[in-house]
Amino acid sequence: MEHIVIIGNGISGVTTARHIRKLSDKKITIVSAETDYFFSRTALMYVYMGHMKFEHTQPYESWFWKKNRIELKKGYVKTVETKSKTLHFANGDALQYDKLVIATGSKPNKFGWPGQDLNGVMGMYHKQDLDNLEEYAPNNKVCKRAVIVGGGLIGIELAEMLHSRHIPVTFLVRESSFWNGVLPEGESAMINREILENGIDLRLGVNLKEIKADKNGKVKSIIIAETGEEIECSVVGLTAGVSPNIDFIKDSEIDTNRGVKVNRFLETNIPDIYAIGDCAEQHEAIDQRRPIEAVWYTGRMMGETVAQTICDNRIEYKPGHWFNSAKFIDIEYQTYGWVWAQPKDNEARFYWEHEDGKKCIHINYDKNTREFIGINNFGIRMRHEFFDKVLTEKRSIDYVLEHLSDANFDPEFYKLYEPEIVAKFNQENNTNIQLKKKSWKRIFQTS
Repeated sequence: MEHIVIIGNGISGVTTARHIRKLSDKKITIVSAETDYFFSRTALMYVYMGHMKFEHTQPYESWFWKKNRIELKKGYVKTVETKSKTLHFANGDALQYDKLVIATGSKPNKFGWPGQDLNGVMGMYHKQDLDNLEEYAPNNKVCKRAVIVGGGLIGIELAEMLHSRHIPVTFLVRESSFWNGVLPEGESAMINREILENGIDLRLGVNLKEIKADKNGKVKSIIIAETGEEIECSVVGLTAGVSPNIDFIKDSEIDTNRGVKVNRFLETNIPDIYAIGDCAEQHEAIDQRRPIEAVWYTGRMMGETVAQTICDNRIEYKPGHWFNSAKFIDIEYQTYGWVWAQPKDNEARFYWEHEDGKKCIHINYDKNTREFIGINNFGIRMRHEFFDKVLTEKRSIDYVLEHLSDANFDPEFYKLYEPEIVAKFNQENNTNIQLKKKSWKRIFQTS
């Protein structure tokens, strides 16, 4: 019986295993050094914040794996011997495979800062990071202050987690405004305000110089590079991005760059070896996506795709239109299509922000053809299906605004802002777009 071995039990690896089992009776083994069972990585923050227990993050009961004949092996893969199709483990074990799927995810970036490996320094990616956080920051008596280094999505999640336990947080962001390599100026400024309004000490345009230790080898303070200021702290969160977790194959015959190089079928240069999820790097980027995408839903899609190929239905990975969502403390964020930090030469923008400073939309479109290119939503929920359809059909900015009510899926009793948004666009662009009413009525609506 053909043996499929999957290294990594995140969303990519587990989706692969589930779909191979749906399609075949092949022998399946999932290898992981992190946890016994698959858990939802994006839910780790809610465990620390007290909204759920760790076992609630596990979508499948422990009997699920045996029932579906998916073997689990806990261990750290040290090397992959491609000629003999053998995995060698740190504890001396070995495992033979017929086909191998590398789904080892990401690891937090470290940039050689002095003290970066001290006790009390952690990322916020693995289950072990959550355990470390509980040890070093259980409350504001044990942890008088935490410093977070790096201003991406994981950084703001960690800030919110610590803030929920009333632990003072200093947030070091090297950019001049939060996440302004991704977000345009208006949205970035909105998130700056949200961070500050929550009592978090946001420091923009600064870098970490070093992390200092006490006599027990534990964090005691950090030094800011630009000013030399020393900030006393008990915990340092390193959230300056992530990199593919592929050190164990760097010396193998498998082709790597930043990640494991794959073609559109998620195949590596070695027959019967595939790579998916955060650790996979496309030879050529798909559409305007990045060659490496550390995003939950693309990992799941890659798992579904590679399972088909392994089960003799070789299909190309096609992720479709870009979308993403996140939450910046109390402000929900969704993006569909492309809204760059800076518009390109052929692009025009429309920006609307509510007077409360916590809601906005930013639409990007082609100024020559008026084709809709993308939208950012902050504080207003909009339907993925609507924007996926208008992007596929290459609809105009005018069409999108006319039908904007159809996109909204805020709950009942929420105020609707579409008339105000369309009126502002008409005023700025000297147009006469009429908002079409929803096909179903809202009976209750508050002002």
